[in-house]
Amino acid sequence: MYIHEYQKRVHYGETDQMGYLYYGRYADYYEIGRCEMLRALGLTYKQMEDDYRVMLPVAAMESRYIRPAKYDEMLTIRTTLRTFPTDKHMTFYVEVFNEQKKLVNGGRIRLVFVDMNTNRPMPAPAFFTNLLLPFFPEHATLALEAQPQP
Repeated sequence: MYIHEYQKRVHYGETDQMGYLYYGRYADYYEIGRCEMLRALGLTYKQMEDDYRVMLPVAAMESRYIRPAKYDEMLTIRTTLRTFPTDKHMTFYVEVFNEQKKLVNGGRIRLVFVDMNTNRPMPAPAFFTNLLLPFFPEHATLALEAQPQP
């Protein structure tokens, strides 16, 4: 399992008339969590697209609103990859906590690996799965199988 945390302050422009983080902004926070998780692994979406011609469109998203997040509050976005991505998709689990470490929002989001040259779904690429092996050691044999044979 791979867990990453990132802190983000609620800005005024992200709030509704009541001073609460607008519910539609949680999708943005989910994306911030995913992007920063990948960056912590040493990879960016831009590199995936430019260097590897792989994109990750969203296929599904669920969100639960537990309590409001408020203007100027420092939130912690915890993004978790619970299972090793061996198929054509992967699911990120997201929890957003307030300054009192109380759960504000939780959800999950499923992304699909897509080959940009064909616009077709593809299995999780080795350049990506190899970065996750330290967190999923039980899958080390998959990386060896993905290596080209001499």
